[in-house]
Amino acid sequence: MMQNADHACRRAVAALAAVLACAAVAVLLLGVAVRSAHAATAPHAAASARTSAYPAGATRPAFTPRASEYARTSKAKKPALHGNPARALAAFEAMQEHYYVARAGLYAGEPFSYLWPFSQALAATVSVAYIPHVGVHLGVNLGRELDARLTGLNSYLDVNNSGAAAGTYTSTLAAFDGAVVPPVGPGGTKYYDDNDWVGIELVRLYGLTHKEALLGSAEGIMAFEMAGWQERPGLACEGGLPFSNAASNGERNTVTTAPAAELGVLLYKLTNNTVYLQFAEKAYEWVRGCLQQPASLYADHIGNKGVVEPMLWSYNQGSMIGAGTLLYQATGNSAYLYEARQTAKAALAYFTFERLVSENPFFVSVYLRNLLYLDSVTHDPPGPSLAQEYVNYAWQNERLSNEVFVWGTPPSAQLLVQAAIVQVYALLSTPATTYF
Repeated sequence: MMQNADHACRRAVAALAAVLACAAVAVLLLGVAVRSAHAATAPHAAASARTSAYPAGATRPAFTPRASEYARTSKAKKPALHGNPARALAAFEAMQEHYYVARAGLYAGEPFSYLWPFSQALAATVSVAYIPHVGVHLGVNLGRELDARLTGLNSYLDVNNSGAAAGTYTSTLAAFDGAVVPPVGPGGTKYYDDNDWVGIELVRLYGLTHKEALLGSAEGIMAFEMAGWQERPGLACEGGLPFSNAASNGERNTVTTAPAAELGVLLYKLTNNTVYLQFAEKAYEWVRGCLQQPASLYADHIGNKGVVEPMLWSYNQGSMIGAGTLLYQATGNSAYLYEARQTAKAALAYFTFERLVSENPFFVSVYLRNLLYLDSVTHDPPGPSLAQEYVNYAWQNERLSNEVFVWGTPPSAQLLVQAAIVQVYALLSTPATTYF
């Protein structure tokens, strides 16, 4: 089994590195900024004394709108459900117009965005591409957009940690840096959750195009994730994936480990490689064993000495809901589905609508995506109604006249926000089978 795992990792890493040399199969386009599990843009996170582990410029560029810039929509009128595809496209086109730097194939930042928001711009592009007949009825060449995202993604691919001095990182496997790599940018730290998001979108894009290089690239990311598994003497609650590959990192997170479990299941379904399924099950059980709280919700992270950060974020619950649902589908083990439903029930009770709108929309988009995916299997409430209510609120209260969305206190426009709204509208416009 270990020989099979080693072979899979070597093959996957080679495929990932080959993306650089293959102009026909580039890799995807980015967003503006970088997130932390403590998201400094969320109002209740800002009130916390904790600081973000991401670079200070992660959420730039951002601007605060004047009152006159908001769209004039009567709050007495609710957007029609049939308008979701058109609104997804309108928000997508605004994202491209206001954040995309066409000459570079990247999104604006310092000078270009970090991988975290880029990954969400990629997710937004893939999600819109799955809307039935969107190109015919809404006049967008999404094939060209997808190719552009892949080209932009290549700007983050680092095969030898070229952005930092030797010895800075705990892993040297090829993966995507948190910032654009030299010579265009500084490169540097690799974030495991960012690579998870990219890997999941590469699998979804493979479903659209069936280009083998995309599957190989996703397997390369999986090799990076698997190599990051934390097991060493003296480590509290051994296992889990770290927040980043920086040697100074001291936390292992729900947001790194649960999406890696999702990616593992997706790759198992495509390759029949049981190594991926075994890793997915191990990752899922580690989060349950080390970060599950008494109310069936999941804490943010655990430190090397066993101190748990109990902060509850919607996306952590969503990722575990999705991982449980996917594992149930892959194994037929109903315990996974039961656990996913228990977490969904607890999350729906805890994350009131007021709590959801207080978070950065990125967090909520992950939560809603996984909740809707579970609902597609179990047909439990609330179905799409919660997601619809959320984007209705955004359309009526957080939208500027140019279709740019703002969020937070004070409200500010960010690529991460825009990409998240695009995704939720697209989720409501497509079958759940396209979500993973």
